[in-house]
Amino acid sequence: MGNPISHWELMVNDVAKSITFYSIVFDWEFDVDSHPDYPLISTGKEPGGGVFAKPAQAPMCSLNTYFDVEDVDATLAKATAAGASVIAPKTAMPGGGHWAMFADPDGIPVGIMQTE
Repeated sequence: MGNPISHWELMVNDVAKSITFYSIVFDWEFDVDSHPDYPLISTGKEPGGGVFAKPAQAPMCSLNTYFDVEDVDATLAKATAAGASVIAPKTAMPGGGHWAMFADPDGIPVGIMQTE
């Protein structure tokens, strides 16, 4: 089956508070030293995640899920043709690859990643 979940992230109001909460509740580990602006989350199994502060323009905090795709542009085109709206356009990732996010017809955010 294609397009597995490749990454997920928590968009939160208070990163430090969320790190403390999820460390206590789920025993997750957070790499804050190597990634201070986007601490990576290790749950003990793949895929890993990340946590970041909610931008002011974002309407609410959320759990974002990203799926692997072969071509971000082609997937965004298919999604919009099927009734989605683009939330975040194709964006380069540090180290290579691209990501984007769209809202499905019900408004559910869906992330996509193309690794290179």
